[in-house]
Amino acid sequence: MSFKINLLICFFILHLWAAAGHKIGIYEIKKGDFSVKVTNYGARIISVLLPDKNGKIGDVVLGYDTIGEYVNDTSSFGAIVGRVANRIGGARFTLNGTLYKLIANDGENTIHGGPKGFGHVVWKVSKYKKDGPHPRITLTYHSTDGEQGFPGVLLASVTYALEDPYKLSVVMKAKALNKATPVNLAQHAYWNLGGHNSGDILSNDIQIFASHITPLDQHFIPTGKIAPVKNTPYDFLKPRKVGSQFKKLQNGYDINYPLDSTEKLKPTAIVRDKKSGRVMSLQTTAPAVQLYTANTLVKKGKGGFVYQPYSAICLETQGFPDAVNHPNFPSTIVTPENPYFHKMLFTFSIKKY
Repeated sequence: MSFKINLLICFFILHLWAAAGHKIGIYEIKKGDFSVKVTNYGARIISVLLPDKNGKIGDVVLGYDTIGEYVNDTSSFGAIVGRVANRIGGARFTLNGTLYKLIANDGENTIHGGPKGFGHVVWKVSKYKKDGPHPRITLTYHSTDGEQGFPGVLLASVTYALEDPYKLSVVMKAKALNKATPVNLAQHAYWNLGGHNSGDILSNDIQIFASHITPLDQHFIPTGKIAPVKNTPYDFLKPRKVGSQFKKLQNGYDINYPLDSTEKLKPTAIVRDKKSGRVMSLQTTAPAVQLYTANTLVKKGKGGFVYQPYSAICLETQGFPDAVNHPNFPSTIVTPENPYFHKMLFTFSIKKY
């Protein structure tokens, strides 16, 4: 009965959006045997197809078969999350002397912009080129003053583009139109280089170019400290298996790494799946990256495959979590004079181990 009710709610919501002039669709950008599908519901990446070491094409991101399932999604599969990604402690912050109270959707905290954050709204497709030398799609979203409790009008955009060879560029921009506001957008794809239905990622090798983390309290809110990873399970400065230190952890990884490099487009992480031969290298302009290993995930996904804990790696480049409540963290405040810019560059390759 609950499934039927949820399905009816999905169709009702989709009907309302259609009536309001919003068209929800699926858009493919393609370059040879490399393709990415996106939906403007949440500006989400819903599939990334590329070959393995044997030339077999596989989908390397977790997701669903239908848009209706994304409407009910609670895991942010492939979404652009915001207005502020990650957590804000106590669902509140003070900016320019004004206290702003947000909508709590993670205990007493706000996560990924609130219950109707940017991953659960319909974006406008403003530019789209499916193939050719420069396949790309740009989606925009107009966020109103007070939306989910955040101040000011914000115009956000994301451009997904394919480059040679096997490169996916993600550029997120935002402009505050009338007043200062926090902005921290993140791309929340769940990656499994062996294929979305290949099982856990514990044997993947990962390297993260960061020698520190921001430790968390019992509610997953940063304490404000910045601690070294040396002699801890969080040390990925040299490549090692994702699951190699799991016995020393309570429940996998869900932690923010301040990146070491001061380059504008800085090395972030490299993930290798030896079975498929696929390698993913990530660079970003953001100051940090969140490593999340899908610790509590149990979802029926594409083709009816049931995703289990540790079946994907999320590498969410971002500003520091809860930066609005920690003056020692890099600021995430955007003003009309200082717009937001955030680029990610994924480079895929094949290695025959």
